[in-house]
Amino acid sequence: MIDIKLIRTNPEVVRVNIRKKFQDEKLPLVDEVITLDEKMRVLKQESEFLRSERNRISTEIGVLMRHKKIDEANQCRKDVIVMNETISKNDVLEDELAAKIKNIMMRIPNIIDDTVPIGRDDSKNVELERFLEPKTPSFEIPYHLDILEKLSGIDLDNARKVAGNGFYYLMGNVARLHSAILTYARDFMINKGFIYCIPPFMIRSNVVTGVMSFAEMDAMMYKIEGEDLYLIGTSEHSMIGKFIDTILLKENLPYTYTSYSPCFRKEKGAHGIEERGIYRIHQFEKQEMIVVCEPEDSKDWFSKLYRYTVELFTSMEIPVRTLECCSGDLADLKVKSVDVEAWSPRQQKYFEVGSCSNLGDAQARRLNIRIRGVNSNYFAHTLNNTVVAPPRMLIAFFENHLNADGSVNIPSVLRPYMGGMSTIDIKE
Repeated sequence: MIDIKLIRTNPEVVRVNIRKKFQDEKLPLVDEVITLDEKMRVLKQESEFLRSERNRISTEIGVLMRHKKIDEANQCRKDVIVMNETISKNDVLEDELAAKIKNIMMRIPNIIDDTVPIGRDDSKNVELERFLEPKTPSFEIPYHLDILEKLSGIDLDNARKVAGNGFYYLMGNVARLHSAILTYARDFMINKGFIYCIPPFMIRSNVVTGVMSFAEMDAMMYKIEGEDLYLIGTSEHSMIGKFIDTILLKENLPYTYTSYSPCFRKEKGAHGIEERGIYRIHQFEKQEMIVVCEPEDSKDWFSKLYRYTVELFTSMEIPVRTLECCSGDLADLKVKSVDVEAWSPRQQKYFEVGSCSNLGDAQARRLNIRIRGVNSNYFAHTLNNTVVAPPRMLIAFFENHLNADGSVNIPSVLRPYMGGMSTIDIKE
């Protein structure tokens, strides 16, 4: 959510930003906010005047009573009653207008960074760098599900019976590798100075609307029936929510956390949920990183965060590239975003395995996360990034480490988490 002062003082900046994001249907929202805000400020001014007059007349009543001017005092009392009624009505109208303004403001996209490439959709995203040489093996790489099934590592049929499409059983050494990667990612981030955290896996609605847009909420979140609770789609949600209605001390900043959680997503409107495989699913696990920092530090942290993901993947000998998201591909709360994509030898292309986002003060403004300043408090900046999110990254892992005989090599950094194993072999 942007600062309403920007709409008051320079609405054209907001309109230009909306156009950059190719959301012209939202342009009328700016004028709606301006109109409602002017009405609310007129009401506030009237109420402030009436309160001042009420105080003056209340003092005057005492003077009139001392001078035995009973009729004049009674008339003043009637005037005060009328003023109180008007103030009460104005207060109700102000609350209604404030709610309408907030609702509209939460639909207006955040101001993107000047360096964000302009484009309508992800086809206009811009490649930044590549890391490690992409592999082109001499043998044909099977579909990832075929690899996992030959390793006796997955059971989709029984998962479908138990929970439907979009769920899975991971088995044996594949399940062990899944956990090993998460544990390695946890230790990797702890060694970077991040505090490890396991957060709540459910959050209240005021946190949901604080951390994401309405469109994202509708497409992603599972609601618990009969409760004001939602299953998290990523631990970023509850980790940022940890700071709701908090005034932070400068000397304690930045807060840097790496958090583990299962993630639950409806994937509403997404293609691929019915497809055979584990690329798009309703339930998965993820290691995340989040930062809450001073506004002037968020750009530096943004660069650090996505490079940590690159370092993690290359340490597991998986080629990756970084891709800057264009304006039309940015979610409404984001200032800037970079995706990390892993190489798929089977498809001979890269695919997304992580996303790093700088949200500026958008989440902090919605959740009222402020930093104590010398003269006044101000909003913090928040960032989040995927460390690793199996099982999707398992696709990249198995494709890049598959041998011609169907066995899979385990990189040296993961062997301590796999009991010293160097390969996962096919079970005859």
